[in-house]
Amino acid sequence: MNAQEIIRSIEAEQLKSDLPTIHVGDTIKVGVIIQEGGKERTQPYEGVVIAKRNGGINETITVRRVFQGVGVERVFLIHSPRIESIKVLRRGKVRRAKLYYLRDRVGKATRLKQRFDRAL
Repeated sequence: MNAQEIIRSIEAEQLKSDLPTIHVGDTIKVGVIIQEGGKERTQPYEGVVIAKRNGGINETITVRRVFQGVGVERVFLIHSPRIESIKVLRRGKVRRAKLYYLRDRVGKATRLKQRFDRAL
């Protein structure tokens, strides 16, 4: 058994199997585990997926939301133990792999059409 097979087998144990299918343009709610003092709690982070990268254990999604008039983007490693849950709220109808153009838009211009052909 060579080194790559060992690494692959360890990564396979860490992969989450209960994740929904996430597409770019979807509005999702990510439950992030936050440590405050000695306690842990789950903080929801809701926004639009504007990018997906990599695959397997290194798969990340970039989620954008507007908070108090300022655009905030966070990159989540979806197989991380810090991510408790991911829930798809809406499916977006998009024709791009990356939605970086939403950064330049404000207000109602950032809305995406909803997709009804895929189940939530």
